[in-house]
Amino acid sequence: MDPRIREHAQIIANHSVDLEEGDNVVVDAHPVAEDLVVALHEVIGEHGANPVTTSQRTGKRSQRAYLRSFGGSEAQSASDETSGDAASIEFETPEHELALIQNTDVYIAIRATDNATQTSDVDPETSAAYQQAQRPILEDRLSKRWCLTQFPAPANAQLAEMSTEGYENFVWDAVNKDWDAQREHQENMVEIMDPAEEVRIVSGDTTDVTMSVENNPTLNDHGEHNLPGGEVFTAPQPDSVEGEVLFDMPLYHQGREITDVYLEFEGGEVVSHSAAKNEDVLTEVLNTDDGARRLGELGIGMNRDIDQFTYNMLFDEKMGDTVHMAVGRAYDDTVGEGNEANDSAVHVDMIVDMSEDSYIEVDGEVVQRNGTFRFEDGFEE
Repeated sequence: MDPRIREHAQIIANHSVDLEEGDNVVVDAHPVAEDLVVALHEVIGEHGANPVTTSQRTGKRSQRAYLRSFGGSEAQSASDETSGDAASIEFETPEHELALIQNTDVYIAIRATDNATQTSDVDPETSAAYQQAQRPILEDRLSKRWCLTQFPAPANAQLAEMSTEGYENFVWDAVNKDWDAQREHQENMVEIMDPAEEVRIVSGDTTDVTMSVENNPTLNDHGEHNLPGGEVFTAPQPDSVEGEVLFDMPLYHQGREITDVYLEFEGGEVVSHSAAKNEDVLTEVLNTDDGARRLGELGIGMNRDIDQFTYNMLFDEKMGDTVHMAVGRAYDDTVGEGNEANDSAVHVDMIVDMSEDSYIEVDGEVVQRNGTFRFEDGFEE
């Protein structure tokens, strides 16, 4: 086994989830990530904890089969041909899966796949209905010690347009690093953002958006819940977002590529939207519930070891020279006491390239220009 896999497992256990003796642990992974699952079981055994392995979250082939057949093949065939038929599909929250998470202390999700577009032919409305039913499970998972990470599977390498070996090097360079040093670097931006009232993001002629973050904490993601980490993030006050954003970096959602997402905000709500590709998927995301038309997160990428785009939001949103915003649910820890938390069944991140003709302004002061922070060498006033 590649020794970097065991190092990855040790970081998950000892840094990300602080594994303890007697912990009940769910490891949720596609079979292609078996080496990391095995390494994790070794570490879990060393700690005297209790593992269970599932593929519920990342077993996309089985999930596709379930979603396409739910309610009978005729219902799915109709939804393939006629927009809106899938809206009548209703899923129930699986109580046995919820019970598993309720009795879990630690949840570790490993992204890896043998086909990154496995669910691309599942109707978007069906996927949205399924996400609604999964919401209680998601909320319970987020109350545990949890970590989401990546195993460098060949299909993910292919999506990133990299060789398997090149992608392995990329993943482990971003994951197996000095997270204390990364935390200290990012704390510079936390100190700027945490007391702030208003943030403005400007990029070229296509993005100019402002939002209030007053009294909402800014968190320092240094490889705990997300591995790799490499961002600072907070929640906008839901009704405060004004302006327009062109997310000029693509994303994969529900197995489909969505490009050039444009959102216009008034009073915190998306009042106009478009996408160059798969706009229907974007529309279904925004129609999931009322909260899906408002922002739940503003994040600033700061991991300089993530230096190329790979169609993987776990990495892409952490890149230096980027800002990301998520429509949908706000994380509880980013909402200050007495402030409104945006509530939704979805949380979909989208990225703006800030490397050229761009700046971040905090309370009227430019704190990043063209990807360089004011506390870094090369910053231009």
